[in-house]
Amino acid sequence: MTASLDRLVLNMPYLLFLGEETNPIKAKTAYGLYDWSVENCIGQTRLPGGTIDLGLAEMAPAEAAAAGARSLVIGVTPVGGRIPEHWSRVLIAAVEAGLDIVSGLHTPLESVPGLAQAAARSGARLVDVRRPPDNLPRATGKRRSGKRVAMVGTDCALGKKYAALALARAMRGQGIDADFRATGQTGIMIAGAGIAVDAVIADFIAGAAECISPDADPDHWDLVEGQGSMFHPAYAGVTLGLLHGSQADGLVLCHDPLRTHVVSWPDYPLPSLPVARDLYLQMARITNPAARLVGVSLNTSAMDEASAQEALERVERELGVPAFDPLRSPLDRVVASIMG
Repeated sequence: MTASLDRLVLNMPYLLFLGEETNPIKAKTAYGLYDWSVENCIGQTRLPGGTIDLGLAEMAPAEAAAAGARSLVIGVTPVGGRIPEHWSRVLIAAVEAGLDIVSGLHTPLESVPGLAQAAARSGARLVDVRRPPDNLPRATGKRRSGKRVAMVGTDCALGKKYAALALARAMRGQGIDADFRATGQTGIMIAGAGIAVDAVIADFIAGAAECISPDADPDHWDLVEGQGSMFHPAYAGVTLGLLHGSQADGLVLCHDPLRTHVVSWPDYPLPSLPVARDLYLQMARITNPAARLVGVSLNTSAMDEASAQEALERVERELGVPAFDPLRSPLDRVVASIMG
């Protein structure tokens, strides 16, 4: 791990703060941590009116600290991504108990009245995971040792993180040296380290990607979490910088087969999968001429089993690589495709 990434290493295990949230969609961070890092989640704490329940032990911050927790993670996203003023009581109680506060929200933790002062007294850290390191380098474009697979997509929010996590787990299960490399706030909380590339100044996105997946042993694989989409009118820039800096040996193309247009941008239809494949390979080969498509990840969560299987088989015929749903499919064939 590079010096830049060492600046953002999270202290586990976690107490998950769920606020007064009632909408599961607004608790994506908490659910992601529960799905992929439950062994690092000691308990949950809620405010009156909150109905999100992960099934973890209900604990006050002091109880969680006594049980071994080292950080309180804000696992929900309030309106506007801002920390409500009335949360300060729980956050201050957490740092007074010695817990770090970990947040992926837009409001800087130090702006919460009284929180920075309480953290200074206890020695707890305030960790804004969306704030990138201050000294990120410009990309060098130099080839690095080790191997990498980048998750890319036809749109945002269709399973790039889950695909990378599932593949990393499957590869390790086969005895392959593999790591998930986080590029977004929830991924960072799951992995315990990383850089939120959507908060990086544009000139340094590719350099951040080089830091995220540094030199490694020749047989080591990094599964790099994707962000945005080359076909997104707002977020294509972060996608391209991440792709160039990752210098991926393999690409996994992620797609929702029920989606026809970019989410919230109805004037922008999604590309066909062959068009998406060709553009991503063209762009990836700028920094790694040997880049190849190794699989297609489909988000079939809204489809029944028969429809999902039909979609997977259709995509395999169309693109000639294994198609899978990271939460429904065996991953042996796509791992074999990655390994070449």
